[in-house]
Amino acid sequence: MIESMNLAILVGSLLVAAAVVTSFLSTRFGAPLLLIFLLIGLVAGEDGLGIRFDDGRVAYFIGSLALAVILFESGFETRLSSFKTAALPALSLATFGVLVTAGIVGVAAMFAFGWSGTKGMLLGTIVASTDAAAVFFLLRVGGITLRDRVRSTLEIESGSNDPMAIFLTLSLVAMATAAAGEGQPIVALLRDFFIQIGLGLMFGLVGGFVMARIMNRLELEPALYPILLAALMLVLFATTGLANASGFLAVYVAGLICGNARLKNAAALRRVLPGLSWLSQIAMFLTLGLLATPSEFGTVLVPALIVAFVLIFLARPAAVWLSLIPFGFSRNETAFVAWVGLRGAVSILLAILPMIGGITNGQEIFNAAFIVVLCSLILQGWTIGPVARWLGVVVPARSGPVERIELELPGKGDHEVVAYRVTGDSAVGRGRRIPRWARPSMIVRDGRSIRYEVAGPLREGDRVYIVTATEHVRLLDQLFARPVENADSAALFGDFVLPPGARMADLAAVYGFVVSGEKSGRTVGELLVAAFGGDLEVGDRIAVGPVDLIVRRLNEQHAIEEVGLALEQREPPRKLPLFQNRREITQFVREIRKRRAERRAARAPAISSAAGAAEMGGEKPHGEGEGHEPQRPDPDQAGPGKLQDEERREQAVGDERPA
Repeated sequence: MIESMNLAILVGSLLVAAAVVTSFLSTRFGAPLLLIFLLIGLVAGEDGLGIRFDDGRVAYFIGSLALAVILFESGFETRLSSFKTAALPALSLATFGVLVTAGIVGVAAMFAFGWSGTKGMLLGTIVASTDAAAVFFLLRVGGITLRDRVRSTLEIESGSNDPMAIFLTLSLVAMATAAAGEGQPIVALLRDFFIQIGLGLMFGLVGGFVMARIMNRLELEPALYPILLAALMLVLFATTGLANASGFLAVYVAGLICGNARLKNAAALRRVLPGLSWLSQIAMFLTLGLLATPSEFGTVLVPALIVAFVLIFLARPAAVWLSLIPFGFSRNETAFVAWVGLRGAVSILLAILPMIGGITNGQEIFNAAFIVVLCSLILQGWTIGPVARWLGVVVPARSGPVERIELELPGKGDHEVVAYRVTGDSAVGRGRRIPRWARPSMIVRDGRSIRYEVAGPLREGDRVYIVTATEHVRLLDQLFARPVENADSAALFGDFVLPPGARMADLAAVYGFVVSGEKSGRTVGELLVAAFGGDLEVGDRIAVGPVDLIVRRLNEQHAIEEVGLALEQREPPRKLPLFQNRREITQFVREIRKRRAERRAARAPAISSAAGAAEMGGEKPHGEGEGHEPQRPDPDQAGPGKLQDEERREQAVGDERPA
């Protein structure tokens, strides 16, 4: 027994070490790191090194715990300001979008596999939700900077759509295993769904505030705070599940609340939680990889590839477009959100449920879901960066890398101590003064501590310790950060720097171009705000006459500080012929109505001329002679064609009346 235990520990630790060591392949070849974890599990499994693992219940238990940790850490790292800007579109994707995706994929699975409607829809719900681990990793470590609204929408969607998919999957498993006539009616399913989501949200809100209060009230060793927070998170997850509510939604909401609260020892928590999340991802993907048997994939390979194609190129784009129509996303942004519909461990985890439930074809459903996930990770995960650049949705980074250490202060004050290392190419390293509201207390230079007042000018390699208000830390980051790559590029930021209050008429006179219309009387800042509706990002640009205006810098309140002027306009990113938003659809409908009105107006003079010519020639319609009344068709005796002609004439007259 002891030898078996030691062997299990040896194998498990070697697999984890192999997963970590091979992570360099992700950065070297651009492969999604989570795909590497999954492939290591496959290689070590029954068809590889021969490790036999076929206990679906244990795999589901491990995966559920790991997913709870991942979702909590995802919420913990999400800023509340980002949540406010992207909550509505993300929740639309997480609910309505999941339903649309499940429906389209379910129909495709029915025809591809020849399954019943219930089993086809079951596969549709299993692969309907995006994977939080995959999306968060690829967006944060992928080396691209997106607009806040797009990035936050994707992250919040991936963290909040799991409850919907889990509920639908459990409901369909229950329907598939129930005897004839014993299934729940639709009304009961809807009631259970709203109860689960509502209770999960309530448990998450209450639990998050309680967890934050407990963390701040207790005096513990610093190393114990992360352990306590993880334990409280699992208590919340289990308690919510026992109440028949969504534990995954509860831990995500609790993480959002705790991450935006002032927690004691917050710096240590932010260092430890990502490590726990990584360990959970490795454990989950390795376990699910071990559970799969690639030799069985051949029987479902072709229909599974068809389902994957429908999911990636039809179901996900349709669901995203329909969900985001009301929210003003551009066509290219909608296309990018549709492409980042990564499927991952959550789909494989849900695919275990049909096997546990004893459903016929349960193993086929699991294998099909596994193939769909592999296709998604390979095709979508490997191409996120190139697709983002091709669609033109990448924006310049706000600031470069910064070396900062946060030190915990006792008590509940609103100040903290931060330590920065001075680099030669940072603003401070180039001679910029530290603001007066920041209070440098000490400088460490060549291993010696020196008071700031007697240290003289800062040198490269100095470490500066500053006491400052918490809300000012980001401003200090900009002073000590290295410059952003291509920060002075004229192609990105324009040829000249302007204040946001500069008027277009003055610029036209100075630089010798013409701006017509009401734009000439407005400032460059007003034009940018009007174009983007206040949702501004560094690098946003618009064409005004023959020049481009570019957002160069934003302040902490997201207001424009600097505007770039490009005298040569950049070719705009290609606009796709799909994914029109509400404004474009409304404009399209107006154009159609306008053209119809113009055609009717063009036909009206011709009709009047013909009537006048007939009158002057003394012609009378057939059947209208002297002593005869004009004959009108009897509606009761007229044929359907005549009735339709009468209706069209009445409609045309009604359309031409003034409003």
